[in-house]
Amino acid sequence: MINFNSEDAGFENSNFKVVFLEEAFVFLNGLPVKHAEKILQGIRKSQLGNDPVFFKKIDSDIWEFRTRYQGLQYRLLAFWDKRDMNNTLVIATHGFIKKQSKVPDSQIKRAIAIRLFYFKN
Repeated sequence: MINFNSEDAGFENSNFKVVFLEEAFVFLNGLPVKHAEKILQGIRKSQLGNDPVFFKKIDSDIWEFRTRYQGLQYRLLAFWDKRDMNNTLVIATHGFIKKQSKVPDSQIKRAIAIRLFYFKN
């Protein structure tokens, strides 16, 4: 099990704070430790600057944290929560291992549904 807080990934000088919803947290904790640490390292790099190698927009409201490690392509889908101008959040919805060149539509639809639920509650 990796050691991180499900509600805070990052550090003081980051552009945004990452909040891991339960599915994303469970996904990360189910991975081998080194794989999860590599994903978190990519997330921290994306917090310092907009680099599509690590964080890329894939839909009008959905983004992906991208990590390639030991031949596997890991993805955590996410969306922005900018309701608090002093505390910009990126909400990680869920993760998966990508097996094709494109993110499956079913994964994008799942992230959209989670986003809608998040903002309704």
